[in-house]
Amino acid sequence: MSGTYQGVIFDINGVLEYQGSVYPQAVELLDFLRNRGIEVRILTNSTLKSRKSCCEKLNAKGLTFHEHEVITASFATARYLETLNPASCWVMLKREGLEEFNGFVQDTEHPEYIVLGDYREDFRFEIMNKAAKLLVGGAKLIVMITERLDASLGGVELTVGAYGRMLEDATGVTATYVGKPNRYVFDMIMNTMSVERNRVLMVGDKVSTDIVGARNAGLTSVLVKTGEFRESDLENEIQPDFIFDHVGQLRRLFE
Repeated sequence: MSGTYQGVIFDINGVLEYQGSVYPQAVELLDFLRNRGIEVRILTNSTLKSRKSCCEKLNAKGLTFHEHEVITASFATARYLETLNPASCWVMLKREGLEEFNGFVQDTEHPEYIVLGDYREDFRFEIMNKAAKLLVGGAKLIVMITERLDASLGGVELTVGAYGRMLEDATGVTATYVGKPNRYVFDMIMNTMSVERNRVLMVGDKVSTDIVGARNAGLTSVLVKTGEFRESDLENEIQPDFIFDHVGQLRRLFE
C-alpha cells in the first residue's frame, strides 16, 4: 500500500478536530505525511471562515497548513461567482467568509445574484421574504453548501442548505450549489495538487458530503468514525473505500 497514495484531502470538523478540540494523533499524522512528501489539503464546507482565517485558526492549534492548501465553501463560491462576471450580488453571509466577496459589487435591492451562506441571526422572516421577492423578480440563486442540518456544535441546527431549498421550493428558482459533495469544489482542489486523482485520498466523517463527493470526483474515500459519524451512515448506497475509527489510523495506508 505504501507509495500508492501521494495526496490527502481532509475535512476539518469531525476529522482533524471537533467542537474546537484537536483529535489525538492529528498533528502527528500531518507531520508524518509531510515528511513522506505527501501533499495535504483542506476542503471544508465552512462558509463563515475565509481561506485566510481558516488557515490561521488551524495553525494556531498546531495543524500546520498554508493558505493555498485550504479551500472553504465561501472561497470556492466566490471563485465560482467570479466566472459568471455578475453585475451585482447580495451575499447573505457573516464573519470572515464575507471577505472572499470583497471584489464584487454588492446590491441588496436589485442584485443579479443572491449568494446564500450562513447568515446566522439574519435568517429571519423579513430577510428571507425579501430574498424570495427578489428571486421571483428575476434574481438568480447560488447556495454555498447543500447541508441542511449541522450538529458540529453539539446540538442540531438548521444550516445553509435548508434555507436554500426553502427559497427554491417557494419561488421555483433552481439554485446552483457549490460546496461538497458537488464536483466543482473537488475539481478546484485537485487543480492545486500535482498528483493524479487515483492517488489521492479524501478523508471525512460524513458519507453525504465527503464520501459521496469523493466518489463522484474519482477519489479514494476514507470515512472516520468520529465527529458527526453515525453507524446508520453505513446504510448509504455509496460506501467508503476505507473505514477507520479515527484519523490517526490513516497512517496504515502509508506504512
